[in-house]
Amino acid sequence: MATLDVIVEKLVTLWRIPAVRQNFPWIFLLISVIGSVVKQLELVPQTYFSSSKNALNVYFVKLSWGWTLLLLTPFLLLSNSSFSRSVVFLSRRLLSLVVATAVWYVCTGAFFYIEDITGSCFETDAMDVIKKELTSKASCRHAGFRWQGYDISGHSFILAYSALFIMEETAPMAFLKTASLSALPKMVLNLLYVALNLIVIIWVWMFACTSVYFHDMSHKLLGTICGLLGWFLTYRVWYLKPLSPGLPPQRHLQEQKLHE
Repeated sequence: MATLDVIVEKLVTLWRIPAVRQNFPWIFLLISVIGSVVKQLELVPQTYFSSSKNALNVYFVKLSWGWTLLLLTPFLLLSNSSFSRSVVFLSRRLLSLVVATAVWYVCTGAFFYIEDITGSCFETDAMDVIKKELTSKASCRHAGFRWQGYDISGHSFILAYSALFIMEETAPMAFLKTASLSALPKMVLNLLYVALNLIVIIWVWMFACTSVYFHDMSHKLLGTICGLLGWFLTYRVWYLKPLSPGLPPQRHLQEQKLHE
């Protein structure tokens, strides 16, 4: 497993660079703006990824929160238990998954609601004949028609938010002494860490594809801003307070040193 150890070490070294962590959130805003301009000017030709039926979208993006929780939950338990096996401590850290899921649920629900109350049902894409008797997206789509409302990009939101969530919760690897772990837990932790980094790469790539090929600029920017706010208000505001799930352990130590 020497190769795996080398990959993990290189990834840890990358995330230890302050500029990488500090600028990572702003990359999403930059991609969203540039991608929207590129889409408006039609500078990028249609490709495999311009279809919503591409494999990454169908099997990963549409299940993005599931993938994030599937990989992050065991990683969080393994990595945080290396700092403390206290039930209270681990329970607080697991609450970050609950909070993040609540943010995802509330935001996506709000997006659906906004699209419903601002939309109308049309017979065709030309939007020349309106079906006033169909007052919701679900009933309109079920009848085989097209719903047109203010469609805040759920993809822009969830991909940005998930990537930032993973960035924060995988931070313990930079301070974790895996040499003290037995062979199996160490291998599992390293595999999960590599898998989570691969997921982040997929999320960033598909975020770029969304920016270039789908939605209007305001839809994407608003979705992206919601994702950034969800991350900022938790990890940069609330989690610094005593009554919160708290920051990942090694980041908490860093914050204490910075304020001493």
